[in-house]
Amino acid sequence: MPWQLALTVDRDSPLPLAVQVRNSLRRLVENGSLRPGTRIPSTRQLAHDLGVSRSVTVEAYEQLAAEGYLLTKRGSGTTVSEPPASQAVPTLVAPDRDRESAGALWDLRTGTSDIAAFPRQEWIRCLTAVINDAGRQELSYAPPAGVPLTRHVLTGYLGRVRGVRTRPEDLMLTAGFAQGLALICQVLIDRGHTALGVEDPGHPGEREFITSSGLRPVGIPVDQDGLRVDLLERSGVRAVLMTPGNHFPTGARLGTDRRERLIAWARAVDGYVLEDDFDSAFLHRSDRLPALQSLAPDRVVYAGSASKILAPALRLGWLAAPSELMASVEHVRSGWDIGCSGIEQLTLARFIDTGALDRHQRKMRTEFHKRRAVVHRQCAAHLPGTRLLGRDSGLQAYVELPRHLDEQALVRAARNRSVLVRGGRFYTLADTTRPPALVVSYASVNRAELSRSLAALGEAYRELGGAAR
Repeated sequence: MPWQLALTVDRDSPLPLAVQVRNSLRRLVENGSLRPGTRIPSTRQLAHDLGVSRSVTVEAYEQLAAEGYLLTKRGSGTTVSEPPASQAVPTLVAPDRDRESAGALWDLRTGTSDIAAFPRQEWIRCLTAVINDAGRQELSYAPPAGVPLTRHVLTGYLGRVRGVRTRPEDLMLTAGFAQGLALICQVLIDRGHTALGVEDPGHPGEREFITSSGLRPVGIPVDQDGLRVDLLERSGVRAVLMTPGNHFPTGARLGTDRRERLIAWARAVDGYVLEDDFDSAFLHRSDRLPALQSLAPDRVVYAGSASKILAPALRLGWLAAPSELMASVEHVRSGWDIGCSGIEQLTLARFIDTGALDRHQRKMRTEFHKRRAVVHRQCAAHLPGTRLLGRDSGLQAYVELPRHLDEQALVRAARNRSVLVRGGRFYTLADTTRPPALVVSYASVNRAELSRSLAALGEAYRELGGAAR
């Protein structure tokens, strides 16, 4: 049967046709238009309907199948996967990883930190002390921008560990990074922005989130020195979201020259840089530059959260913005909610003041460095011919594959061996020039299991001829 599908392509778009088809199909699955079990056209039929080469639809289907969105069976056609594949993409709302990972032994996908290492007893002690000391004011509604004490403590902490230059009144507590991004997007829209620059490759969930907020994400390529500021200057955007301290997912660091040029660009276009400092806590001192915000507090919005450094369930994030921009952020926030939990905010402040956060981060920094060493050893032993980008810290490793290797086939072969991992193209918006790659998260897998999973990944690699050339 010639199944129909409501899907079009834009030949004037800078996005490759295969990327357009992939993104459109993924969106139809995520928004519920295509339900689990729904039959979709064959690659040949869809190529005919769209007037494109069959290789375009084959590439899109293979990528979506590797990501878990589609299921193709010989003689049965292609259907939307069961359970709902909308849980397979990393979004700013944490996916249900337990259901998504059912049947797999090892999950090397990005999106979380080591939740099992959450310092429960120290957090409980801080929470108990806060509850015991709480009076009428502490048990009442917190100010929308955050509890003054927590803003004061957090301002001092960020200045001490990241060089952030701000005042408590210019710092806002948010319900995680997602709400902070949503607030900034709305302020930009109110000021006439129609687009927001994003790193390419970068976080697919953030791009979807930006689109749903009403802005158009514009990909700016990233190389070994970080975001290509020269291409940003030609893009026409006046704001950019980026991870300058440790690019996600490649681990590139934005160098001093590019930092200075980036700030000059922001001033020249009367624009802003939104700095997502998601994993600086886990970077070794030799790898860690001060926050970009320290160079230009008037042009950089600094954003962080407890999701990676403690646990996503706390739903605590923060924005440090220029004074004139923070006034607009507070105005938007006042129409959205009445702030975050004051008790959680006060617990975080006490957790910082007692030194518990510093101790936890030091412990995890050491552990993640050891896991990164495991990745190095296992890649050398089981994935010869690959190359790890970035330096030796962070939460994930970007493993560049030999150019002849089929990235999507390797992702599928790894899944067949109970290893869940994503390919580099999963994170790509439009830059299709990069070699094939895997993005291996070691944040939530202990060293022993990491060794076993990479050995299993190596079996899939050898089966596909990864070491043959």
